[in-house]
Amino acid sequence: MSHSPSKSDSPSRRDFIRQSGLLAAGAAIAGPLAVSRSAHAAGSDTIKIGLIGCGGRGTGAAIQALNTSGGEVKIVALADVKESSVAQAHRGISGQHKDKIDVPNERKFVGLDGYQKVLETDCDMVILATPPGFRPTHFEAAVNAGKNVFMEKPVAADVAGVNQVLKATAEAKKKNLAVAVGLQRRHERKYMETVAKIQEGAIGDIILARAYWNGSRPWLRQRQPGMTETQFQINNWYYFNWLSGDHINEQHIHNLDVINWIKNGYPVEAQGMGGLVNQNETKYGEIFDHHFIEYKYADGTIMYSQCRHQPGCWNSVAEYVHGTKGRADVSGSKIYDEAGKVLHDFGKLGGDGHQQEHHDLFADLRAGRVPNEGEWGAKSTMTAILGRMATYTGQVVKWDNALRENSSLADYQKLLSFDQEAPVKPLADGSYLQPIPGKGMGSFSVPGKS
Repeated sequence: MSHSPSKSDSPSRRDFIRQSGLLAAGAAIAGPLAVSRSAHAAGSDTIKIGLIGCGGRGTGAAIQALNTSGGEVKIVALADVKESSVAQAHRGISGQHKDKIDVPNERKFVGLDGYQKVLETDCDMVILATPPGFRPTHFEAAVNAGKNVFMEKPVAADVAGVNQVLKATAEAKKKNLAVAVGLQRRHERKYMETVAKIQEGAIGDIILARAYWNGSRPWLRQRQPGMTETQFQINNWYYFNWLSGDHINEQHIHNLDVINWIKNGYPVEAQGMGGLVNQNETKYGEIFDHHFIEYKYADGTIMYSQCRHQPGCWNSVAEYVHGTKGRADVSGSKIYDEAGKVLHDFGKLGGDGHQQEHHDLFADLRAGRVPNEGEWGAKSTMTAILGRMATYTGQVVKWDNALRENSSLADYQKLLSFDQEAPVKPLADGSYLQPIPGKGMGSFSVPGKS
């Protein structure tokens, strides 16, 4: 995709944003977009952003959006479940872009319904960076409100959420709304060149792929006095499936997405094994600390997938592909022939994908192009969820069966207060039940075997 249009082909971004809103409202647009970039100087083309989810990633994404060039961008609304996070995000953004944040107290929203209030403002775009379980509800509401969207990965925590995102993505296309997804490797130039060479046949036909996200344990947040159960789970969201989808979904999705990108397709089935070694973690949540999955694609290609968060073990965050004529260290941006000679090395092209994805998105917006990454964002999320289903159940899980059965882990749209009952109940001792492979339980039953 080109991101350097000629001036004669480059309408005002405000015109694009305005017309997107008209389409979202059902109005017809006659004729092509044809407003000169000179309109930028008048200030009427400012892209106004609402940030929903003011944690570290949301704040970082907002700053990266403001780092883009070519026209004015402003943050005009903030929402989070914690007042302290809203305040911290405001300070963090102001510290780097004091002149690009305009959020008075009346546009600072706190609570599980804060996203609705952001969507009622006149922002043109929203950044969605809450725990992933809420993403489908927030995304669907943003599309219904006629907002362009940048949403972090993964885009859902369960299969019903994936289907919800796919449906909303189709609606966004009808309304001419931009949709970007935070799978930033697809915007890193070294990855783009490496993947292009593989797809051109540099290593022949792909036989085997390997994907890894092995690292140490991330943060754990202790229960604080006075917390409700729902509040504790949302505060410790990484460790609850209805919020994160397990770390295979929250983190390993990046590596799975790279292989899907190379294959230009998605697995048809998965089987594997996993579990929780550190039983002390059952007092914080319900997810596994390691997974190993064998994915199969329609053409018979196999992907071996590893992810774990166990301290003191071998760490690797990487992707590799093996073919009939060579192999590729995809994350290392190197392609080798059968004898091990380096044929291509793209490592010097740079890899700041978190920033580059915003440069690319805003370049598109300013040129009147309408990117939509929702479908592959949803299907790579589904790839991770498929793997989780396989390890939790100990069975072969088929993609089509899982999508059709549309399993759900929570009723996210109805959860609007910390005082409401949490979707997951603790045991009598305060710990949480893990899935048992071979037996299943509740929402972790085997698709096609109910």
